[in-house]
Amino acid sequence: MTSTLPQGTLGILGGGQLAQMLALAALPLGVKVVVLEPDPQAPARLCAEHLQAPYTDPAGLDRLAGCDVVTLEFENVPVEALAALEGRVPVRPGGALLARSKHRAREKEALQTAGAATAPFVSIEHEADLTGALSAVGGRGLLKTSELGYDGKGQARVNSDAELRAAWDALGRAPCVLEGLVPFEREVSLAVARNAAGELAFGPLIENTHRQGILRTSVFPAAAPAGTEARAREVARAVAEGWGLEGLLTLEFFQLPDGTLLVNEVAPRVHNSGHLTQDGGGISQFEAQVRAVLGLPLRDWAPLHPAAMVNIIGTADGREPDWAGIDALPGTRLHLYHKAPRPGRKLGHVNLVAPDLETLRARLDGLEALIP
Repeated sequence: MTSTLPQGTLGILGGGQLAQMLALAALPLGVKVVVLEPDPQAPARLCAEHLQAPYTDPAGLDRLAGCDVVTLEFENVPVEALAALEGRVPVRPGGALLARSKHRAREKEALQTAGAATAPFVSIEHEADLTGALSAVGGRGLLKTSELGYDGKGQARVNSDAELRAAWDALGRAPCVLEGLVPFEREVSLAVARNAAGELAFGPLIENTHRQGILRTSVFPAAAPAGTEARAREVARAVAEGWGLEGLLTLEFFQLPDGTLLVNEVAPRVHNSGHLTQDGGGISQFEAQVRAVLGLPLRDWAPLHPAAMVNIIGTADGREPDWAGIDALPGTRLHLYHKAPRPGRKLGHVNLVAPDLETLRARLDGLEALIP
């Protein structure tokens, strides 16, 4: 641990719910937070200095350049903003890593270079790339835009060459990646933090389930075969060191029936699946990212008790969760993002803790029934 209290100011590009939770983790450490975010209703405005301006606003970037370090809550930051900060303030993670992680084809190529296995994929940038692409990935695939897609957006499942061509047209013929579908047994995630001194720390292995392309639940500990977490850590270490990570990186994996781990996606930041670390005891993923970018000592983080999370997603019919029922269920803690409801929008999450895994599973079934 440090011999003196950490102090200073942390700048964040982005002011959404992840920035809000990063700020809430930084404040108890004596660190003030400034966010640059154009949305006047940015969730982080409630607990940080909010610079309401475009990400490329010169005055806003000047204010961030006066911080001790700058981090981010999402990877799709305009390259102009990063260029304006370069050489003026440490940006962690840096522009080179972001350039990889915000583009799916570059990301997968860089993962394989670091020694991580991925599902088969083909980059689709021109019409000629469609020929033979589906057979190259096994005959069935998922077409995803190379940039900007998230939570099931900007993607389509394809089972024939005709469907592939139609899907590419529907996506505006934007650069895409065609990923082969793999017969995975479960989806798991694991985060790694690394500071400028090269010190590493790891988060827990978490099991995830999705609904309509959006994360629905996360559970710790994951019901994965023995040795899975150790293998996930090996991959995370290789990627963090190979990419020169300064900050926090979350890897999402497909675990195949034989135990093989394939990296599905990478996020150079805290991740929805790690929200359960807020209430399970120990430090959270948010404190881990704050520590990593500020160069504070790191240690592994994981809940001290079995824990789970359920996302609250806006519904098309406007249905709300059973708030009283959630409050009455033992072990729950509500986290709302102060965002206007909209179908498919993440509005908050509920964390759940229990003394043992059997109790957690029973309570989780009850909690899911309370959230549409």
